[in-house]
Amino acid sequence: MPDIDATRTCFTRGWAAAVLAGAVLLLVPAALEAHGVSGKDAVYLQGLEGRAIGPLLYLGAKHMVTGYDHLLFLVGVIFFLYRLKDVLLYVSLFTVGHSATLLLGVLGGVHANAYLIDAVIGFSVVYKAFDNMDGFRRFLGMQPDTRAAVLVFGFFHGFGLATKLQEFALAPSGLVANILSFNVGVEIGQFLALAGILIAFTWWRTRAGFFRHAFAANAVVMACGLLLVAYQLSAYYLAA
Repeated sequence: MPDIDATRTCFTRGWAAAVLAGAVLLLVPAALEAHGVSGKDAVYLQGLEGRAIGPLLYLGAKHMVTGYDHLLFLVGVIFFLYRLKDVLLYVSLFTVGHSATLLLGVLGGVHANAYLIDAVIGFSVVYKAFDNMDGFRRFLGMQPDTRAAVLVFGFFHGFGLATKLQEFALAPSGLVANILSFNVGVEIGQFLALAGILIAFTWWRTRAGFFRHAFAANAVVMACGLLLVAYQLSAYYLAA
């Protein structure tokens, strides 16, 4: 039989940490607006003519490394993955998904509302954290296919990247080469971010308190995802 008191303590600490994380994030709403292309990068894209493979590689990598929504989802995906082949499988599914819709959105001219797409991206963070907390089995008595979920959410993450580029009237000259370069840059940024996350998790998993704090950590990730969903939906209704 599980220790009921220990379970209750873990549950209480987890949601207390989630509430605290939400309160802290509410104090810095500007951070939620930072994930886009702005400043000098925006000026550069607006005046871009012809191929610019190097700069677009850099912008793609920068966008992924600073993309807190993408990184939170990746944290959730690899949280309980211990074998390298499993990490590669799930990250590959995510890569296929977001690469397909990034190219489809920009090169294929497929548009979607940026606020709604980003809300779904926030929900993907909530979904994976809830999955890591064994929420589906505990509350719904079922377990969705995690691989399919990662691929599907990868499609939305790719559209999220596409909507950032669709804000600019990119010149048709060299567009294919530039978007492909941006996509490769995204993969480079993802690799760098994933390497850092894996190093941190490898160290954390050697600590005795990893499993004791896993629930609380995922509760914090879920709180961040819920805040992202609420922020994007609020922005959508205000814009409407």
